This record gives sequence, C-alpha cells and structure tokens, in this order.
Amino acid sequence: MYHLRPYHKLQARKLGVVIRPATKSPYKIDVLSKEGEYITSIGDRRYKDFIIYAEEDGFEVAERRQALYRKRHKADAQVEGSRGFYASRILW
Repeated sequence: MYHLRPYHKLQARKLGVVIRPATKSPYKIDVLSKEGEYITSIGDRRYKDFIIYAEEDGFEVAERRQALYRKRHKADAQVEGSRGFYASRILW
C-alpha cells in the first residue's frame, strides 16, 4: 500500500478532491470527488514521484525529475479531469 504524504493531501485539497491509497494495483492513489465518488486512479507504484525523489535523492534531483516529467506529459496534463491532469498536479 502506498503511503500518502502531506504534500499529496495539500495538492488534492487545492484541486477540491479527496485522495486515498489506491485499491487497484498497480496504482498509488485513488482520486475521489468531495462527495466520495470515484474519479480515477493515478501513479504507478513501480515509479517514483516528486516527493519520493525529494526524500530519497534530494530536492535538486526531484526538481530535475519534475521538469522532465512535466515536459514529457505536457499534453496529458492539460486535459482537465483526466488521469494525467490529476497525476501532474498531485504527484508532481
């Protein structure tokens, strides 16, 4: 099970959604509406995200990885309500 960090919870609150550890493998997080309605699952457990990079490799490495992630997933992140939208804003 993936451990939610305060960073993830803060980012979710900014978006007006609720998050919980994912119930479906291989995802990290389930995104729910404020009413508790399932929206999507985000993050693959096999890969690190911003906070994990920051904790394990340092903030400088995390920022570089974040820039590369955002460049690589730019198109996905622009579709509001999509899996890529939530992943880029909650995990990265």
